[in-house]
Amino acid sequence: MKMRNPLVPAKTLATSLAAALLLAGCSMAPTYERPVAPVPQYFPNNPAQIAGQPATAQIAWQDYFTDPRLVGLINTALQNNRDLRVAVLNIETARSQFRITRSAQVPNLNLNAGGTRQRPSLLGNTVSESDYVNVGIPAWELDFFGRIQSLKDAALSQYLATEEARKATQISLVAAVATGWLAVIADEESMQITRDTLATREEGLRLSKLRFDNGVISEIDLRLAESLAESARATYAQQQRLRLQDENALALLLGTPVPPESIKGGLGALDAVAPMADVPAGLPSELLEQRPDIRAAEQQLLAANANIGAARANFFPRITLTATYGTASNELSGLFDSGTKAWSFAPSLVLPIFDYGANSARLDSAWANRDIALAQYEKSIQSAFREVADALAGRATLGDQLDALRKTALAEEARFKLSDLRYRNGVANALDLQDAQRSLFTAQLAATQTRLAQLQNQVTLFKALGGGWASRETAAAAPTTSQANQATR
Repeated sequence: MKMRNPLVPAKTLATSLAAALLLAGCSMAPTYERPVAPVPQYFPNNPAQIAGQPATAQIAWQDYFTDPRLVGLINTALQNNRDLRVAVLNIETARSQFRITRSAQVPNLNLNAGGTRQRPSLLGNTVSESDYVNVGIPAWELDFFGRIQSLKDAALSQYLATEEARKATQISLVAAVATGWLAVIADEESMQITRDTLATREEGLRLSKLRFDNGVISEIDLRLAESLAESARATYAQQQRLRLQDENALALLLGTPVPPESIKGGLGALDAVAPMADVPAGLPSELLEQRPDIRAAEQQLLAANANIGAARANFFPRITLTATYGTASNELSGLFDSGTKAWSFAPSLVLPIFDYGANSARLDSAWANRDIALAQYEKSIQSAFREVADALAGRATLGDQLDALRKTALAEEARFKLSDLRYRNGVANALDLQDAQRSLFTAQLAATQTRLAQLQNQVTLFKALGGGWASRETAAAAPTTSQANQATR
């Protein structure tokens, strides 16, 4: 190994590294401009936004879902749900990958030590020896054309996309728990309606048997009463099955069995649920800042845009530096003696000349992936607009529908009472009474299901507007995407 004055190479190496750092980092990625949102300017069925109200995405979910039973279930799900755990672990994976990519911008420094013992000829007795200790920079690429910078930017966007995906997963989880819990409460209310109806029909069947035995009614009336009782019994069995299935689905979301006290219900159970706050829909453009899934899609678009820069840089020379500085000696005992200093400096340049179109194909692929990411970004905006518009349509109409069905149920209840009174006094026949029973039962169940749809629509609107990822602990302290971007860089 060549011997030199140790002070000269150190100064030369430092100067070379400084110059390389100043020259490196010219990005060849296309300038990014956020695409225009491919949706109308305003939501349909959207009242004017009230000034001063916070964006829905910034509302803590505890301030929206105020029923203490539901709050407890959501807390349990956030602690135990496996899908959310996977989303959090995906963030750690993406963060590690970003750190790996970023490390390529800084030269690695290794400590190398070694030695050899050899006898060149089997006939000779001379044994040669060589030992060395040095620190070195192994093959550090000077990023003149921004290839590594583009890869780092792509990795950063992927990391930020996984963070947004975690928020989107939490939003879906919170909404799913609320929707599932409301479904179980509605099941309990429907089962109570069916139990009351079954009791009424069984009592009617008992009276019909008594009247038939005394020759007051025909067998047709008896069989009709029996059919109605068995129909209610079959409906009740079906509701029990649905109730158990809904509870199983809720338990899967929670990651633990559902506490019985949190799902008790009965008549009026849905109306007893603590009300959810009304939320401002705002403008479609605000979804770009509120919905984590849209922000995640934009980060994927940014990553694809950065990959174009890396693909473009492949057409230009790639320069790497390898350098070492240390000591070398023919004897281990004299390894650190004066005059044993050694250094090496080995730059290299690789210029692609002919690769059978591989670099062109990589660039074409990068552009195609960017166009795919753009289409997916625009589709995420359109899907979000549709979800909000559907929820607003439900908010505008479900209240009127519920009011009409409840009035129908009250009218059918009055008709049933009158029909029962007329039947007991021999004025009306059994057919009129059974028809009133069926109509009342149907109207009561329809009112319950519509009330459930109204409450679940409120959950859907909150989710569609990006609500559910912020809590009271994180709403005030959560940084914006741009702040997180700057901090990570």
